[in-house]
Amino acid sequence: MGKSPVTVRNEKLANTVVAALKKRFFGAHYCETKEEAVELALSLIPEGSVVGWGGSVTVEQTGLKDRIIEKGFKVIDRDRAKSPEERMEMQRQVLLADTFLMGANAISEDGQLFNIDSTGNRVAALAFGPKQVIVMAGINKIVRSVKEAELRAQTIAGPINASRLEPKTPCLITGVCSECQAQSTLCVQFLRTRICKPEGRIQVILIGEELGF
Repeated sequence: MGKSPVTVRNEKLANTVVAALKKRFFGAHYCETKEEAVELALSLIPEGSVVGWGGSVTVEQTGLKDRIIEKGFKVIDRDRAKSPEERMEMQRQVLLADTFLMGANAISEDGQLFNIDSTGNRVAALAFGPKQVIVMAGINKIVRSVKEAELRAQTIAGPINASRLEPKTPCLITGVCSECQAQSTLCVQFLRTRICKPEGRIQVILIGEELGF
């Protein structure tokens, strides 16, 4: 039995974006399923590496974190912290990890990443620090342009994450971004990554499934 029209379209779209990402010096790959993506991600992490991660529903959904732990990598897992102070210290430590795992709020068809962050630990690690960053992204994260990438991050990912994390923000009540200036806002740091420098430091794995927000 042949591939479904949706699978065929996803593959073609992903291949187009992979080519665009490579032109911008990212490492870029496409996997049809999250299981294949996990195996690929594991193959990119050298033995003996220290691995950390930022908050990512996509990484959680793939099961990659569990496999990392099973394989005996040394991990910096902020969710094991016993206090807010210890959690913050772990977030600082992860900036010196060998590999950092994260998702993406949006990826434009011309190969640019867009992310919004609250504390900034995730976008900080993407920009500088860890020797390698692996970005896991479902096909639903691909949008037409950088403008649409920012719009998606702010109006879709933002309100959904507010429902997940329950900060005291207007979008938690309305489901609509109002560009609030509340101290509890999740939309603090906006980062567009248009080029990977040094070349290949950021590895983007596109997955032919809808994952994350």
